[in-house]
Amino acid sequence: MHADAKRLLRDRDIQPSAQRVAIAEFVLDTTSHPSADQVWEFVKTRIPMVSRATVYNTLNLFVAHGLLRELVLAEGRVVFDPRIEPHHHIVDVETGEIHDIAWDKLEVRGVDALPNVEVHEHQVVLRGRVRSGKSRG
Repeated sequence: MHADAKRLLRDRDIQPSAQRVAIAEFVLDTTSHPSADQVWEFVKTRIPMVSRATVYNTLNLFVAHGLLRELVLAEGRVVFDPRIEPHHHIVDVETGEIHDIAWDKLEVRGVDALPNVEVHEHQVVLRGRVRSGKSRG
C-alpha cells in the first residue's frame, strides 16, 4: 500500500512524510478501531524514533482531512475508524473490541423530527457480546 498511501495523502493535500505514510498504511488498512497509543506502538516497530506527539498530530490531521473518524465510544477512550461512510458499532463488553454494523442493519427514526435540535450526524452504539461466527453486517 506504500504508493497508494502516498497518493491518498497527496490527494487530500497532506505532505506524505515517512511517518505519515507509516501511520496511514496501518490505520487506513485496519479493520480494528485503534487508539492513538496502539497506532504509536505499531508505527514504532517500523520507525523507532517516531514520537507519540507525531502520531497524535497525524491522526488529528487525518481526521481533519476526512481520512478517519474519531470515535469516543466509552468515557476516556478515543479510537480511530478508517470507515468514514455511515455505519454503526457494537462494543463487545467482554473483550472491549469494537465491531462495525452496516448502516442498513438498524433503523433509526425520528431524528429529523426532534424539536429545537439540528442533528449533523448520528450512529447507534450497541454494547453486548459478539458471538464468534455470527455476522454483524
